[in-house]
Amino acid sequence: PAVTPETSPDKAEHVPPPPKVRRRHVFFIPGYDPNVPRRYRELYRREGAKQAAISGYRIAVSGRPRDQNYQWAIEAEIDGARTHTTMEFLTWEDIVRRSMDRSILSSLFVLLRTAWIYLTSGALIRLLRLRPQPMLAALYPLVIIAAQVTLAWIAARLTYWALSDIADGWPGLCAGSAAFVAVIAGFRRIDRYIFAYYLINDYGFTARNRGRYPKPLRDRITEFSARISEICATDVDEVLVIGHSTGAHLAVTAMANVAPRAGGAVLSLLTLGQVIPMVSFLPNAQELRSNLNALAQSTDIAWIDVSAPGDGGCFALADPVHVTGVAPPEPQKHWPKVLSAAFSLSLSPEMARRTKWKFFRRHIQYFCAFDRPRDYDYFQITAGPLTLEDRFAWRGATASRTETPLSGYRDF
Repeated sequence: PAVTPETSPDKAEHVPPPPKVRRRHVFFIPGYDPNVPRRYRELYRREGAKQAAISGYRIAVSGRPRDQNYQWAIEAEIDGARTHTTMEFLTWEDIVRRSMDRSILSSLFVLLRTAWIYLTSGALIRLLRLRPQPMLAALYPLVIIAAQVTLAWIAARLTYWALSDIADGWPGLCAGSAAFVAVIAGFRRIDRYIFAYYLINDYGFTARNRGRYPKPLRDRITEFSARISEICATDVDEVLVIGHSTGAHLAVTAMANVAPRAGGAVLSLLTLGQVIPMVSFLPNAQELRSNLNALAQSTDIAWIDVSAPGDGGCFALADPVHVTGVAPPEPQKHWPKVLSAAFSLSLSPEMARRTKWKFFRRHIQYFCAFDRPRDYDYFQITAGPLTLEDRFAWRGATASRTETPLSGYRDF
């Protein structure tokens, strides 16, 4: 059955502006994810249909043009207005895959190097003060790898003990060593269910240059900026760039290098479940800190940052500009407007229970259906008739947001 969206007192008094968007181009920048865009398209199709049935509008997803591998079209009718949206995936999964193509020993080295960088730079303690959950998640691989090594050692000892009567000495030692390696390799093969090595490589990729973008990624971001600028010069009404998780700081840098065309499309930035402080708190992240400062005072780009305390994989409700310590003086600071997706209110108790311990499912809830929708609706944002700024113009920033400067590195 349809669920009536909950309405806050502020929204009840709000008169929505007239529709401005008939044609929109959305760019989606994913986080550290080796999956191909098709998976995101099917997720949008499935979850969009669910949300449309709950909220009472129509939305349809069609396939990509033959010459565009990373695009799909969305037709929607919301609040009596029809909108056409092109969703384009700005991909860097090839870079992710290359960074994940490591041996077990290499991954363990990355784990130790990453821990060393965050400890010696002082970023770990500051990030723990900001929000402990994402940093505690960083300890998960340590615990899991330690458990795997322990089990492998037990397997090796049992193998040596079982063969001691017939293969004592070097033969038994070799058999025990083979059992140890087999157990470790077995865990590596099923990491798609455990995510230990995935997280090692994720955090390691973020930290390996102490906050400076590696050249392949820097070149890719430059391509992103060029593509966004190209679409800004067309006749679309809104160009919306969405960055999720690790993709949030890539979106910030890409947008900082886009020069909006005078009188052209409205340019909007939506960051979801961001982990920007993981990079901006590191010593060599001057470029990102400069980008944060520039976007914070932009009059050409509207920036909305959405997160939720129920997402343990992000720095929920932390204003990335303020906490990094690069906010311009208050009259000059316009963005981002930090808003909560309010999982505790927008998900029913049943759905909240089903997803409570699913770390990655909670981290992508921002672009999934809510069974008790409030004002945050990913599908209305991406396919509805209002610009991002107009959709949230009535809302003030979430009162419980964090704005205390905590980064030890604020140069840019």
